[in-house]
Formats: sequence, structure tokens, C-alpha cells
Amino acid sequence: MSKYDLIIRGGTVVTAADTIRADVAIHAGRIVAVADRLSGGTREIDAGGLLVMPGGIDSHVHLAQPAFGGPAMADDFESGTRSAIAGGTTTILPFALQPRGASLRQSVLDYHKEADGKSYCDYGFHLIISDPTPSVLGQELPALVADGYTSFKVFMTYDDLVLNDRQLLEVFDCARDCGALVMVHCEGYDAIRFMTEKLERAGKTAPYYHAASRPASVEREATHRAISHAELVEVPIMIVHVSGREPMEQIRWAQQKGLKVYGETCPQYIALTADDLKGLNMDESGGKYVCSPPPRDRASWDAIWEGIRTGVFQTFSSDHCPFFYEGNQGKLNPKARTSFRWVPNGIPGVETRLQILFSKGVVEGRITLNDFVALTSTNHAKMYGLYPGKGSIAPGFDADIVIWDPNRKETIRQELMHHGADYTPYEGIAVTGWPIMTILRGKLVAEEGRILGTPGRGRFLKRSLSPFAEPRHS
Repeated sequence: MSKYDLIIRGGTVVTAADTIRADVAIHAGRIVAVADRLSGGTREIDAGGLLVMPGGIDSHVHLAQPAFGGPAMADDFESGTRSAIAGGTTTILPFALQPRGASLRQSVLDYHKEADGKSYCDYGFHLIISDPTPSVLGQELPALVADGYTSFKVFMTYDDLVLNDRQLLEVFDCARDCGALVMVHCEGYDAIRFMTEKLERAGKTAPYYHAASRPASVEREATHRAISHAELVEVPIMIVHVSGREPMEQIRWAQQKGLKVYGETCPQYIALTADDLKGLNMDESGGKYVCSPPPRDRASWDAIWEGIRTGVFQTFSSDHCPFFYEGNQGKLNPKARTSFRWVPNGIPGVETRLQILFSKGVVEGRITLNDFVALTSTNHAKMYGLYPGKGSIAPGFDADIVIWDPNRKETIRQELMHHGADYTPYEGIAVTGWPIMTILRGKLVAEEGRILGTPGRGRFLKRSLSPFAEPRHS
């Protein structure tokens, strides 16, 4: 009788701490041995010449979110998680969004209905707090945190989501009391409204002006304000999707003061620029790249790499927020043609996150293999209450593994994608490094772009309190 269900043989095992040549043995969905030579597997995979790494964890993904009267998202849980496993990601953390006036608990129950039986990969939920009423902060949020929804996001912009300063302070205070980790979208609401109206009066309505309506100063100011509120309340916070030097330096300043302020960045801030929003002669094709904060410039790429190398950023996420490009439900819908303010705000990227960071980071010598694993898997697991269990290759961990060809050259193009959107913003970008196989809890779920898993294989994950959410003076 075979001792193991699966042995991955002859690969180079890479974790956040180590790089070794080893075999990996899997039984009942978990890693049970990592050793020089193992035998006794029912099945074996030859990983000679390949990297064996923890499956990616993408802690910032938007799927099947309410449209608030606008175009619907291009990805539900089925298509979005199919795209994730094709790209080597085995766990995602999307957001259960509370519409204004709604119960937070009911919003979570409704979001479960969107996910149940559809997911190809494992998943947990962050919460989005848009209406922090006394009942939400006094009852619903603490109870949900105790139930395993241990992180939530708040917004400093968007009409339907923005919280004022008093609300932010109240939410931060609640997070401190119940041990939740707060994620903050930092862009100043009033400054963006002012700039948007000014640009529209001047007839500057093309997609490119989306970036002009929310310059770096708007992100910097909001980042500083969020940090100041967090310092006052003594609560740790995660600043998400940081786009360039100015907000990055605010986070570094806070960290140097000893504050528990963390940073996340994304592929669009090392692979796209504001010039991409110009499209062809300022036409609507620039709408493909509309996201917030917007991509900046090549100098901002350098700043992001500086932040990655110096530890300002703990996680590298996709901020996958997919919309169609064509049609009445897309970025070219009739209303969006009248002004950039109506272009659906977000881009797809869960399937290409790992390839872009590996190629631009590891291959081009900016980060090590171990840094890559930390930024794309291990740190996410540790930050969001999934570690141990997820995020590494060691006995006792879930057998979530991506087998990676570090020398494979590909050009990102829509025909290779598995998402629901009808385009990829990274079209034509040449990369080196590509996922060959994705394994979820010991089962091969994707191989060479073929999807072998089934909807519903992914499990919902209740998460522990994050050790990173513990206040400095608790």
C-alpha cells in the first residue's frame, strides 16, 4: 500500500526562508514530508528543473460585488477563481460589501450565496464597512470578527463608500477592541470631486483625465490622514494598493516611528503608467486602464521597488476588479463615453500577478526567490490569519502548491486568460516565468493552462485574528 497520495519529485522547493532541492510528499490534502529522497507515492510528478512554491495567496480581489446601478463585474466566483488557479493562486480573499443602510451580517450571508459551490480555489472574506452604525460597530462587526471574518476595508473616497474622519476614528476604535485588521483605501474624496468637476468644466473628459483627477498628492494626503487617525487610536492599519513614492514615504515615515502601519502594492504600479490611459490619441481605449489609485509614471515604478526592497510593503496583491471593455456593461458603455468619471473603475489581474512580479522582480534581479514567495503567499497568510496552514511548504501545511518554470517565456495576451473580462490590461507584456501546475490541497487543479479542478472544490476559510493587528500598547 502506498504511503503517500502524491510525491513531487526532484524540484527546487522555495519558501520565504529557504531554497532547497527536495521531494515533497502529500497525504490527505496536506504536506507530510519534505526530504531529499522520498518513495511510496500513489502518484508522482517530476519537477526536475522547476520551482516548487506555495500556491499564491491574493489578499485583495473583488468578485461579484454589487454594482450600485452601474455595470456588473465581469467575474463571478466561478470565472474569477478559475482565473486564479490558472495563474498559480490557490487562495483568495475577496470582499463582502455592506451597502449603505444594510445589515453587515446579512451582507455576508448574501455574499456566501454568490460563492457557495462555485469556487475553484479556497477563499475567505474581508468585510467592507460603508455604514458604521452603532449596531454595526457595537454588535455585528465584533460578532463577525469572532466568527472568522478578521479583517475589513474602509474607503476614504467613492460616493457610496466614503467614510468621514469621525466615522474612520470610530471604526478604527472598534477594530482595536475586537482585534480586526483594518485595510484602508487612501484617496481624498473632496479633492477628487473638486478636480473631477474642474476637469469636466474644461472639457477634459477622456479616460486619461481619470489619472489627473486623483494625482499623487491626493493619495499622499489621505495616507497621512489615515496614519494620523490610526496613531491617535493606537490601531494597526494596512494601506492598500499604494501607487508611488509619496504615499510609500508616508508609510515608511510611520514605520520608522514604530507605528504598526503596513503596505500593499500591485502589478499595475510596476507595469503600467498614466500614459496607458491615453489610449490611441486620447480615445476611449484608455478606459481599459482606469483603476484607482491610477498608475503613475516610471519614476513611481522605481519608488515601488524601493519600498519592496526595504520592507515598506508586506504584500503584493492584484486588486483584481474586472469589468468588460466592450458593450453596455463595459468600460465603453454610453455613459462612460461622456466622462472618465463614469468609466467602471478597476482592472483584471488575478491570473497575471505572479508572472509580472517574478519576471520584473526575480528575473531582473530586484528581489530574491524567497522575497517573491513572501510577497505573494507567506506574508498574506501571516497578515490575514491563515498561517500556519497556508503560505508555506512544510509538514502540516495544506498541500497548496504551484510548480513553476522559471525559464518559460510568454507574452501575456487575452487568449491565454481564464477570467470573465474581454481584455487584459497587460496585453503584450513579455514575461519570463510561468505556472506549469497548480495543486490545491493535494489535487492537481490546473496544468499548462488547462483547468482540471471543478467549481465547488474551493473551501471557505474562517480566519484567526491577525498577530499584525495587535496594538502596540494593548
